[in-house]
Amino acid sequence: MALHCIRIKMISGGRSHHEHIAEIETTDDQTKRTVRYSRAQMVAFVEAKGVAYVRDARGDVAYLGVRVSFAGTKYVQTHADGIWNDNLLALPRYV
Repeated sequence: MALHCIRIKMISGGRSHHEHIAEIETTDDQTKRTVRYSRAQMVAFVEAKGVAYVRDARGDVAYLGVRVSFAGTKYVQTHADGIWNDNLLALPRYV
């Protein structure tokens, strides 16, 4: 199962950093079902070797990996070609 990340929800009052993502809305590649995952659920999914990704307007793909903030909070961030990037933060937001 691979999850295509399509929108994000930020923590209310939080800044625009990866560790402030509250939820990620995804579409399952197999079932085409849309599901929202909390940050903790997505971290657990990726740590369990699940595949989640963001596709940009050009069709390029960046995969989610798990990182840890200075405060010790686990969060997900996209990376491509070994470089961490902000593709996840560039997704549309929902409330």
